[in-house]
Formats: sequence, structure tokens, C-alpha cells
Amino acid sequence: MNMTGVIIAAVVVGAVGIIIGVLLGVASEKFKVEVDEREVLVRAELPGNNCGGCGYAGCDALAKAIVEGKAAVNQCPVGGAPVGEKIAAIMGVEAGSSEKKVAFVKCKGTCDKANVQYNYYGIDDCIKIANAVPGAGDKACSYGCLGSGSCVKACQFDAIHVVDGVAVVDKEKCMACGKCVEACPRHLIELVPYAAQHLVQCNSHDKGPDVRKKCDAGCIGCTLCTKQCEFDAIHMDNNVAVIDYSKCTGCGKCAAKCPAKVIA
Repeated sequence: MNMTGVIIAAVVVGAVGIIIGVLLGVASEKFKVEVDEREVLVRAELPGNNCGGCGYAGCDALAKAIVEGKAAVNQCPVGGAPVGEKIAAIMGVEAGSSEKKVAFVKCKGTCDKANVQYNYYGIDDCIKIANAVPGAGDKACSYGCLGSGSCVKACQFDAIHVVDGVAVVDKEKCMACGKCVEACPRHLIELVPYAAQHLVQCNSHDKGPDVRKKCDAGCIGCTLCTKQCEFDAIHMDNNVAVIDYSKCTGCGKCAAKCPAKVIA
């Protein structure tokens, strides 16, 4: 074995390694991106679900936006008020009020309430059914829950399940990330205040007689609820009752008077 050749090879490899290391060190200093220490601290407080419910691509993006003043300190729906308060302390500001919200499915058309137009057997996915199946599935109501669980698949928190043909939200598990809202092809799901005492369980814009032909639990647009409310908190929007939660006091008069019993 030629020891001289081995020594020369070792020296060359070592020298190349040192040169590359020096160059990488220089490059890292020259091109490094300065990160605000607060961004690291804020990111550490965020839950890390990366659900997008805050309106940003993920927790990293939200942390950056908070530090830059582009997002509120309590903007994370998953972390809620406790996380908002911790981030506010890091940023040296007041957390402010943050009303807890939960998802709500505007449909009461369970299997025993909703009429069917035919027996459907096939793709078990709401989005595909709405786009590809004639009549968008077996339920006669073109506004009701399709019941195939696209919202269930979208939820990271096991907070929504299909029960008797209609998606139902578990308020205690829901983090108001909004993924189920985006997944529903019929736009049946909305975020409402956790403390809301009365909710309209229908989204049909058909007129009363047509609603009755399709579902026994649909809003018939009779307007009796609006006439009972003393706080101007409920109105008709294209044949369906809609509650303004900023005005609702939870008195329950609308629910008591509703003949279809669609106001919970």
C-alpha cells in the first residue's frame, strides 16, 4: 500500500471539508433570515393543528401575522381565549373579548322526517353526490343534509358525525376551525355562538307547501317567529327564518310559536 497516496488523499478530503464548512458558515450568515423572538414564542403557544380556521395557512403563518400586527392575538379558534391571553402577554397587549363559536348544521331532515325521491346506492361522499348524482341523492329536499359525511372526513377533532341521515355537531369537541363549513357542498353548516340558545334547523328556500311535500321538519316561512320577537332578532331571508345572534336574548318565544318546531 502506498502510504504517501493515502496521506495525500486524507489531507485533500480534510481540506475540502474545511473549505466547504467555512463557505457554508459564511453563506448562512450572509443569507440568514432574521426571526423575531416573539414569533417563536407565539408559535410555541399555538396548538399546532394547522387547521386553517384562523384564516392563515397554518400555525407558523398565524404566528408571523400576529407579530407583524396583521392578525389578532386571539385569532386561533382552536386555542380559544386561554391561548389568546398567553399570546397577548407575549405581545404586551390586551387579549380583548373572544366569543367561543361552534359549528351548527341547519337541517333537521332526519330519515323519518325527510321524504325520498328514490333509493340511492353508490358513492358515499356529499361533494361527489352533489356534483355527479341526478337530483343530488335520494332526499327530496334539495337544501337538506346529504348525510354522506364529507364534513365528518374534514373534521380533525371528531366533533361531527352523521346521525339518522343528518350531520350533528358535538359542541364540546368542536373547535370552530371551519373545515366542515368549507366541506359542505350545500352550505348547510355555519359557525354560531356557543352560548346561542335557539337555532333554526332548516335552510330550505322553498315556499311552505313545497317544503311540506319534501320534509316534515322544514321551515314553512309562516313568519310567526318574527312576529313574536320583541328584539328584532329574527327575520325571514328568502322563505327561511334567520336569527341575528347579536340581538337575540334567548327568550324562546320564537321557538315556542314555530308550528314546524324547527327552532331548537
